[in-house]
Amino acid sequence: MKAATGTIRITLALSIAIGLLCGWIGHANPLFTDAFTPEEFAARRARVMEAIGDGVAVLQGATEYPAYVKFRQNNQFFYLTGIEVPRAILVIDGKTKQSTAYLPPRNERNERSEGPVMVPGDEAVKLTGLERVLDREAFGAALKEINLQGRTVYLPHRAEALGAATPGAVEGHATASLEDPWDGRLSREATFITRVRTMAPGVTVKNLDPVLDAMRLIKSPREIALIREATRIAGVAIMEAMRAARPGQYEYELEAIGDYIYKKHNSQGIAYFGLVASGTNAFWPHYHAAQKQIAAGEMVLYDYAPDYKYYTSDVTRMFPISGKFTAEQRELYTVYLRLYQALMTSIKPNTSGRDIRAEAGRKMDAFVAGFTFTHAKHREATERFVKRFKSGNSNSIGHWVGMEVHDVEAPYEVYTPGMVLTIEPQFFLDVDRTYVRLEDVILITDTGYENLSSFVPVEIDAIEKLMAEQGFDEPKPAPRSAPRPTAKQQPQKENARPTP
Repeated sequence: MKAATGTIRITLALSIAIGLLCGWIGHANPLFTDAFTPEEFAARRARVMEAIGDGVAVLQGATEYPAYVKFRQNNQFFYLTGIEVPRAILVIDGKTKQSTAYLPPRNERNERSEGPVMVPGDEAVKLTGLERVLDREAFGAALKEINLQGRTVYLPHRAEALGAATPGAVEGHATASLEDPWDGRLSREATFITRVRTMAPGVTVKNLDPVLDAMRLIKSPREIALIREATRIAGVAIMEAMRAARPGQYEYELEAIGDYIYKKHNSQGIAYFGLVASGTNAFWPHYHAAQKQIAAGEMVLYDYAPDYKYYTSDVTRMFPISGKFTAEQRELYTVYLRLYQALMTSIKPNTSGRDIRAEAGRKMDAFVAGFTFTHAKHREATERFVKRFKSGNSNSIGHWVGMEVHDVEAPYEVYTPGMVLTIEPQFFLDVDRTYVRLEDVILITDTGYENLSSFVPVEIDAIEKLMAEQGFDEPKPAPRSAPRPTAKQQPQKENARPTP
C-alpha cells in the first residue's frame, strides 16, 4: 500500500503540473488586441499618411504605471496600433508609406512574473500588420535620419488620455501643473516635443491632434459595436441598481453594483467616476462623493459607465429610492421627459445642431402650452428651461462619445452618419435644489438615429415595474418603506435570483 500510495502521489503531482502548464499555455496573455483587426489599424495609419503628405508622424505609447494596476495604453497610440506595451514609439512615414513600432526588448524577469508581452521581431510584425517592429533603441538613429532630411514631424500636443480621461481633463491638468509655482512640470507630450526639437533641430514640428481628432469623429462599424457593448453593460448596471434600490442604502452601495457589473462583463475599467447622487446632492451635476445615506422618498441620479476595450458610454437615469414616484416627482419627471423626448425625436442626419434645436424648441413650446401644471414652481422652472434651450447658439446638442466619455472635438457642420453622441439637457428647480437629467447614447444613421440605450427604462410605469423586481443581491424583495436589513438580520440566500 505504501508503494502504491507513493506512485499515486507522483502520478497526481505530474497530472497537476501538466494541467497547470497547459492552463498557463491556454490562458497566456494575449499579445495583441482582439478589439480590431490589423487591417483596420493599417487603414487608419494610411489615412494619417494621406493627411501628412511627405511628413512623419511620431507618437509615444503610455509608460508602465508606478503602482500595481493593469497597464492601459493611451488612446491615440492604441487607435493607430492596438499595441498594449509600455514605452512603445510609433513612426508613420508619409513618404515611404510605411510604419514602424519601436518596442522595449524582452524582459524575462517580468515575463516570469506577469506573462509575456509583445517584443520586437517578426512575430510582432505578423500580429500587428506593421511593416517593421524594432528595438526601441533604434528610434534614435531613425530620428537622426529624419533630421538630416529636414522632414516635417507631426507630434501629439495634447496630454495623453488614459482610463477615465477626457480631452478637457487632461488639458486642464497639464495647464494647472505647468502654472503651479510648486510644480511646473511639462506633460509627457510637451517634454517629448522639446526632446525631439533638441535631438533633431532640422525638423519642423506640427500638431498631429487635429488629424486624429477628425478621424475619430466618425466611428467605424467595429467602433460602434464596442460602444454598443459598453452601453449595454452600462444599462445592465443601471437596471440592476434600480432593482436593488432600497431606502436606507448609501450612495456607494448603488455605485458598487456598477463596479461589479463592469468587471463581470470584462470591462477594463470605468469611463468616469460614478455619479450616484440622491436628493439635493444631484443638484451638483458631477457630484461623486457617494457618502450619503438615501432617505425614503428621495430621487436617485445614476450616471456611470465602463471602459470596455478602450471605448466608453454615458447613460443616465433617475429613479425613486422607494420604488414609487410621489405625485410631485411624477409631475416634474414627466415634464422633463417630454421635453427630453422633444429633443431626441428632432435628431436627423445631415442636419445642423441649430436646426435640430429649433425643431425641438417648437415641440417643447407646444407641450408646455398643452400641459396642466399642478405646481406653479414647476411651470416657472419649465419655462426657464425651454427659454434657455432655445436661446442656445451652439451647433451642438450634446457631447461626443467614443474612446473618451467626452470624446475629441473636430470641426463639423451637420450631424453625419457614424457620429455617436449623448444628449443630456439639464433641468434645475432652484427653489428646492431639485435637479433632473436623463442621458442616452445616440448613433446617427443614414435614415435617422438609433438610441443605443433605449432598453433602459425611462417611462415612469416601466421604472416602477422594474424596481418591483428582485435585485440580484436580494433573496427576496424587502419592504421599500424601511431601510434594508443589516448584515446580521439578512436571511440565508436560498433560490436567489442568478446574477446578470
